[in-house]
Amino acid sequence: MSYPGFLDIISFGSDGWGHALAAGAWMTILIALAGFAIGSLIGTLAAWAKISGGWLVRMLAETYTTVLRGIPDLLVIYLFYFGGSAVVTAVGHAFGAQGFVSFPGFVAGALAVGVTSGAQQTEVLRGAFRAVHPGELEAATACGMGRFLKLRRITAPLTLRYALPGLGNVWQVALKESALVSVTGVAELLRQAQIGAGSTGLPFDFYFIAAMIYLVISTVSGGFLNRSERRLSRGVRRG
Repeated sequence: MSYPGFLDIISFGSDGWGHALAAGAWMTILIALAGFAIGSLIGTLAAWAKISGGWLVRMLAETYTTVLRGIPDLLVIYLFYFGGSAVVTAVGHAFGAQGFVSFPGFVAGALAVGVTSGAQQTEVLRGAFRAVHPGELEAATACGMGRFLKLRRITAPLTLRYALPGLGNVWQVALKESALVSVTGVAELLRQAQIGAGSTGLPFDFYFIAAMIYLVISTVSGGFLNRSERRLSRGVRRG
């Protein structure tokens, strides 16, 4: 049995795996972006609840962050996938469907990455808001800025400036968490590498290529985040 060479594996020809790996990489990026976006929404609301909410919403936000940061990410994915499948199956049976109805793996993965990412973003945003000097907010109020104008021009930009390094770390975690979504059958990068390894008998080659692709995605996105951080910090004297 002849094994394909390294260049044959990454080629985009009829016998290469370039198209499958590229499609898997794109799916990985989509899952990470969707999960990070969901986490940003949840994290913003939960951070607000911890900072300005009443005792009940503060307790709910604290419970959320404590629970989600204490549960393994893979278990969260399983809960969303099988829990969602149970709900979809029950609804399907109510409308006359038969058998098991699977919950979309992409949706389950994005939601799972989102809620775990949201717990981390909550603490990042809360800490960033606390880092904003109260005098800057008081000055905006003294200038006659309304609540939403102050939020748009002062509070949000300053909070984002302090939060961006931490959010960059959360993004890298979300990117790596996307690999766990392969357990739901979604054809992301790791899943494609597993298929290729099983089909060719070259596990090291495929997993090494997948590792390099993850590294490229991480490096490029990290560079973009670093550039954004420098842009937001223009005019700020560094210690």
